[in-house]
Amino acid sequence: MADNRTMAQMLQAPIEGYEDAIVVPPINANNFELKQTLINLVQSNQFIGRQDPHNHLCFFNKVTSTFRHPEVPNTTVKLLLFPFSLEGEARIWLDKEPSRSILTWKDLVSKFINQFFPPSKTMYSRNKITNFLQKSNETINEAWERFKDLL
Repeated sequence: MADNRTMAQMLQAPIEGYEDAIVVPPINANNFELKQTLINLVQSNQFIGRQDPHNHLCFFNKVTSTFRHPEVPNTTVKLLLFPFSLEGEARIWLDKEPSRSILTWKDLVSKFINQFFPPSKTMYSRNKITNFLQKSNETINEAWERFKDLL
């Protein structure tokens, strides 16, 4: 089949592949905007790829729960804000994800945890929980508090 494009069309740079990985659902709300203060708050604790991703998600969830709009689901706000919470290695990871491959908040959390909390860390944590013992010099309450920290 012959290529019917002109030479000028053939020389144009491709525009495919520049879409974000995260697909944010359409927002059909009047007067919706993300305030700069909320973005700044999210950016105050950016994840660079070496911290605990669960702690990052807990912080992120707390911050995003402070913003409410009656016509916009909280998960949509999270999808909009999450890229602002990443820096360095973590931002590079998100930028390398295939275009339009993250459709829901659940998708994003799953991919994020799988990337930054690999199975080896899971096994290490599971072993610490499974092999937990109360120390001879600690009370049951102290042991319980220490055990809860492992969860």
